[in-house]
Amino acid sequence: MDIHAKQQIVLEKVIWKIDCSKNHQDFSTVFSNGFQSWSESREYTFDEKIPKLKGIAFPLMKYYGDYHFPQIKGGKGNIHSWTYTYLRHKKGNEITLLASLTERMAYTIFKYDANKKELTIEKDCGGLELSHSYPVLEFIQVTGKDKTVFDQWFSISEIKRPKVKPAFGWTSWYNYYTKINEEIILGNLNAFSDKKIPLDIFQIDDGYQQRVGDWLQINTAKFPKGMKHIADAIHKKKTKAGLWLAPFVAEGQSEVFLKNKDWFLKDDKGKPVAVGYNPMWSGWFYALDIYHPKVREYLTSVFHVVLQQWGFDMVKLDFLYGAAVFPRRDKTRGQIMTDGMEFLRQVCGDKIILGCGVPLGPAFGRVDYCRIGADIHLSWEHGLLKFFNNRERVSTMIALRSVLGRWQLNNHAFLNDPDVFILRKEKNKLTPIQQNTIVTLNAILGRLIFTSDNIEEYDEEQLCELQAARKWMYSEVEQVRQLSDYYEISFQNEGKYYKAYANLWNKKTRIGLGNGSLELEPYETIILKA
Repeated sequence: MDIHAKQQIVLEKVIWKIDCSKNHQDFSTVFSNGFQSWSESREYTFDEKIPKLKGIAFPLMKYYGDYHFPQIKGGKGNIHSWTYTYLRHKKGNEITLLASLTERMAYTIFKYDANKKELTIEKDCGGLELSHSYPVLEFIQVTGKDKTVFDQWFSISEIKRPKVKPAFGWTSWYNYYTKINEEIILGNLNAFSDKKIPLDIFQIDDGYQQRVGDWLQINTAKFPKGMKHIADAIHKKKTKAGLWLAPFVAEGQSEVFLKNKDWFLKDDKGKPVAVGYNPMWSGWFYALDIYHPKVREYLTSVFHVVLQQWGFDMVKLDFLYGAAVFPRRDKTRGQIMTDGMEFLRQVCGDKIILGCGVPLGPAFGRVDYCRIGADIHLSWEHGLLKFFNNRERVSTMIALRSVLGRWQLNNHAFLNDPDVFILRKEKNKLTPIQQNTIVTLNAILGRLIFTSDNIEEYDEEQLCELQAARKWMYSEVEQVRQLSDYYEISFQNEGKYYKAYANLWNKKTRIGLGNGSLELEPYETIILKA
């Protein structure tokens, strides 16, 4: 659907309604794709509701997700989804997929009202000033098996499949967090060669720089020989070198923020807008204006140094949502986010991009790997953030549900990054059963399989689990279904058919197996030959 403006106009709403009253009873669940890569994404029954962020947390977390969007309606039976959604049929093992063909002009919000039995498709373009033709709404509706309809969607969208291959790697974050240094990094790197375990990517996360935003100001007390020395050491192990950055944000105590306030997004009073709060940094952090010439010049120089002078092969780009928390009079949030992702692709050239904290639609075809769930936690759930109803929270439970929910995107828009697994016995509260579920589901459903463990401390059993993960990461998933209180994953590996059964909850559950049944312990996952 196009709008042809013959004079200056301002769009208020663009919506398309579909009456589902005749076939509502044929559906069992509706899928909600969360606003960005951390957001919880899963199928909902029609008597559920998406939880609303508690008021006490709103100032701190409102921009992480869609909490500040006025068009989002809550309540029982109102399920909304970004970029795509689907309705699962009760019979025939089919879904009806509705998906945007492009988010370039604006984000697409699918809203299913189970009370009215109505599906509304809305473009996030309210307040946009127009004086030209505008292709406002392009979407596909198709019914069939999961793989078939997702193949059709991405084929029609003309998004090329990713060129990168499945990768196994290491990242520093979930063991050391910001407390990294040269000795820790090189010690973990050498542990893999000592154990004769090949690595595809070795990535340094947050903590190497002085402040978030000051990417070229290295903490020389931690890394006295600089980051080129680290990249060179990684390359000597025949491994790709990765580095974390959050290019569109800067913390309040960073030099780039304190000296260049005019580079940042501002509110109606002209004050820089805090787009989040991180206690591991200096508190509030702020979003850069990606259209400011000086910002583009600065970021271009940052990526030139990181990728060309230091020699890193991959960049993990995080907190990307910050660039597009507000629309402009001449650009929607979706346009801004798409422009930002195209800028990053341009400055990174043919280097590998791992996207994170990003609305998925604008990332399609512009990143090589992408996070599809939240950060895992060092225990199963983060109690305080769960109390706040933060759908982007650090949580192993939320992370795995989104990995199970977004499996169809893999090898279409990018290769899926399910976040890390943990097998170490220290510095976490995950039980061995929980750890096994994380590594198993990540390996089957993901294509970028990272750990943060120091494998020098692994015993033989842990090394065997690590090797098993490498085997399962080449699986071809056929179907993922949630059946009552467990998940069933049908997949192939090395020409053989398997089914995995995953219980993510804290109580036992029984699964039916032909003429018999099997009991799953709390948090347990098992793999059986089909």
